[in-house]
Amino acid sequence: MSNAKVKVIRTHEGHLLELVDEDVQSVNAFKTRLKLNQDEYSLNDTQDTEHIAKKRKPQNDVEVSSLTTDIGSTAQEPSSVSVDEFRQYHQAKSRVREFYREQHEKQTMAFNLQARVNFKTKSRARMTIWEALCKLSMLIDDSDPDTELSQIDHALQTAEAIRADGKPRWMQLVGLVHDLGKILYFFDSEGQWDVVGDTFPIGCKFVDQIIFHGFFKGNPDDSHPIYSSELGIYEESCGLSSVMISWGHDEYMYYIAKSQSNLNEKALAMIRYHSFYPWHREGAYSYLMNKKDHEMLKEVQEFNKYDLYSKSLKRYDMKELQPYYLDLIDEFFPEKYVEF
Repeated sequence: MSNAKVKVIRTHEGHLLELVDEDVQSVNAFKTRLKLNQDEYSLNDTQDTEHIAKKRKPQNDVEVSSLTTDIGSTAQEPSSVSVDEFRQYHQAKSRVREFYREQHEKQTMAFNLQARVNFKTKSRARMTIWEALCKLSMLIDDSDPDTELSQIDHALQTAEAIRADGKPRWMQLVGLVHDLGKILYFFDSEGQWDVVGDTFPIGCKFVDQIIFHGFFKGNPDDSHPIYSSELGIYEESCGLSSVMISWGHDEYMYYIAKSQSNLNEKALAMIRYHSFYPWHREGAYSYLMNKKDHEMLKEVQEFNKYDLYSKSLKRYDMKELQPYYLDLIDEFFPEKYVEF
């Protein structure tokens, strides 16, 4: 593609990408270390794991006593857990590393444009939110090194943690459905690489803060004269609403929720950006942010502590929790059946 044909997205033209948009991990590369009385986990099978760029080390431990509840479970929970126990990609098995190699090589501008066309032009399924959650129970996320439980277990852990802390009902629902977009895997995905994993902007430089950054060397956009520049097709402070984020479950569920629910903008931001770790955890892409993004960043970070630190071996009784969450779903998704 010649430079003359590349459309630069100006700040006042952010709606153009919006219109385009509108129109997993071997699970879990190693055993979660939240289990009480657990033995020291052996890392013998991870000796071939290559070095990755260092992450900013969190300074404090996160108390999770307020993130647990006894509803539907007899499992004991630890009183606290160090944030260092999570996202330990340098200890992850080769399956996780290979997932990110494939994702980083294939998440191109061309693919992302086509994925959004497919989203607008294909009808996949029509079902209730609860039915979709049950279907999601068959998926184990290959990109997640922190849990070996199914996606519905993770959804209930997150929602119950938010509920236990007395957060608003809309945020409880976000906890329940934030990963529901992973149902895309059962439709027309090409594999887990275009459904799960961390997300990042398309059309500008792949920054060092993205996990396994070195794998972008296999992505043709990494050497593109415009897409590889810091701003790429964007302008400074254009706002994340003008930025195309790599296609996956976040983007997919964001558009479903935006068009078929009455969730507020904070909830939608949590759904859309919760996997955007280079931004909300590592502080990257600040030059693309506008004033609204700085406000939403705080909301996404608040949600992230429930999404990440609620992961444990604890499982909830779906039948016991179902009446509460069916009522919650009806409150924010007024139509019984949702178009997926």
